[in-house]
Amino acid sequence: MSNLIKFKIDGVECMAEGGKFIVEAAAENGIYIPTLCNMKGVKPKGACRICSVRINGRLMTSCTTPVTDGMEIESESEEIRELRRSIVELLFVSGNHFCPACEKSGSCELQALGYYYQMMVPRFPYEFPQKGVDATSSKIIKDQNRCIFCKRCIKTIKDEEGRSFFAFRNRGHRTEVVLDPVMAEKMDDATAQLAMENCPVGSILVKEKGFDKPIGTRKFDKQPIGSDIKL
Repeated sequence: MSNLIKFKIDGVECMAEGGKFIVEAAAENGIYIPTLCNMKGVKPKGACRICSVRINGRLMTSCTTPVTDGMEIESESEEIRELRRSIVELLFVSGNHFCPACEKSGSCELQALGYYYQMMVPRFPYEFPQKGVDATSSKIIKDQNRCIFCKRCIKTIKDEEGRSFFAFRNRGHRTEVVLDPVMAEKMDDATAQLAMENCPVGSILVKEKGFDKPIGTRKFDKQPIGSDIKL
């Protein structure tokens, strides 16, 4: 028996399976909702808040909110676009993101969203925090300057027993996502590569590896983020 329901996003009538999270249901209907923390097949946490939409007057994260029959969703109003633009700007100023020198440039989702929302000069002052770079692992480099705390590495990079290679350390403004030193000893090349690919920015890099592709051929060089979502 079909579980298809009808709902609307910015007045456009859509259909999807009831209970599916909004960000996925939107994509199935050719509508892009940006996110930095969400990954298909991984339990969502609503960490980045960029996917926020308005439902019945309330702002809610679309990666953690299931779609229901008759739901009306507001996603592309100027208010919400401005909210998302502000979050992108805050992520840039609260870290040290020097895009031209970053190995992930052209394939970085944060950089791509900066272009998507036409960010020129952030309205917030740069913090230029003193953050470290951990190169003690034989497989990867963990650059804290670029980390946006999306938790993708914590949620997806695990061993066969389900133990995560990465974890939070410290609290408040001193919080860091670090590679567990014990787990690091058993990280293989495939796991290191997957960690780098799952990171939306350049915070996790495989050692002794620079740019895979030249400028002009990287993921977002020709097609903007979200352009792969279409009917």
